[in-house]
Amino acid sequence: MAYWLVKSEPSVYGWEQLVKEGKTHWNGVRNHQAAANLKAMKAGDRALFYHSNEGLAVVGIAEITKTAYPDPTDKTGKFVMVDLKPVTAMKQPVTLASIKAEPKLKDIALVRLSRLSVQPVDAAAWKLICKMGGVKPD
Repeated sequence: MAYWLVKSEPSVYGWEQLVKEGKTHWNGVRNHQAAANLKAMKAGDRALFYHSNEGLAVVGIAEITKTAYPDPTDKTGKFVMVDLKPVTAMKQPVTLASIKAEPKLKDIALVRLSRLSVQPVDAAAWKLICKMGGVKPD
């Protein structure tokens, strides 16, 4: 299993909306590096759900349920999307400030490549962020 982080502004699509709907497709990604990350995702992989711009915190964990397939919102046919579903909410949001304050997380993409909307997360960082959020890593 691989681990990821996906970002969304809560006013556009927030964690609460994912929980209410029970599943969604992650479309509209137009950055080539983020799109490559979507293509690398496998069903069963887990993703930290991060509220960007408003909130600035990891608020939940989602599971990838369908691997990359064409994004119909992309008229060029170059970009893909995946499907995901909620797994669990963080018991306490893990803020960007707390992530930046943790020396063991200084090299994660969220800190180094802050604008990248879909990012890989290594297993050690995954476990630490889950612990910070009060949930058991899987």
